[in-house]
Amino acid sequence: MSSQLDLKEIVWLIRKKLWLVILVTVLGAAAAGAYSAWVMKPVYQAYTKLIVNSTAGQAGSFKLDLNMINTNLSLINTYKEIIRTPAIMDLVVEKHPELGLTTDQLMHNIRFSSVNGTQVVTISYLDTDYKRAAQVVNTVSYVFQQQIPLIMKVDNVYILHTADSNDQPVKVKPDTKLNTAIGFVAAFLLSITLVLALNYFDDTLRTEADVERYLGLPTLAAIPNIKQGDLKPKALAVGKTTIGKEGDGKNVSQ
Repeated sequence: MSSQLDLKEIVWLIRKKLWLVILVTVLGAAAAGAYSAWVMKPVYQAYTKLIVNSTAGQAGSFKLDLNMINTNLSLINTYKEIIRTPAIMDLVVEKHPELGLTTDQLMHNIRFSSVNGTQVVTISYLDTDYKRAAQVVNTVSYVFQQQIPLIMKVDNVYILHTADSNDQPVKVKPDTKLNTAIGFVAAFLLSITLVLALNYFDDTLRTEADVERYLGLPTLAAIPNIKQGDLKPKALAVGKTTIGKEGDGKNVSQ
């Protein structure tokens, strides 16, 4: 006989062990939420904004050159790779040892992004200390602006916005609600797996259907469950009859 479970049996097992499913799911979600809220360190993000733009003409004038704009847009992807190289990061570490960071740490946590079709780019940095994140991202931006003319032979990077270390930081990680939801789903799947595993390793034959299913034999007899109360002897009522005085015709039964 096949020992594979069908969908109805799985649903029946889950309903039978519903208390276990609920317990594991609630504990898993609560543990994930508590770990995110009280154990994981909050991570903050500081950012600066730069514009990649080359102007031509006299001072104070602006000449719109479509070809130049397209050139600047194409350079953004190149700058994205340049900023995350030792050519920039080594200088940041060398000139600012007070940051207490290595080149690898800078390269791992620095972010360079841009909106398609625009010349504005954003440099951001993640750190558990917002003030340090602001200091790092400002320093990287200044060093990057200074090194681009030396590397690319073109001076077209300008800083539009720098991070203010006095701003009220908003944490970007961890997301307690998201982690709690992930913990809920993971714990629910774990509880289902646990229920199926307990059933798989349980080889007890409990019903007539189990005997026919696993042994392929018909049930000849069944012994019902006997409760403790069924084993206590019950007192038998004994009827007594008393005959009254002769002739009174009265019988008394107890």
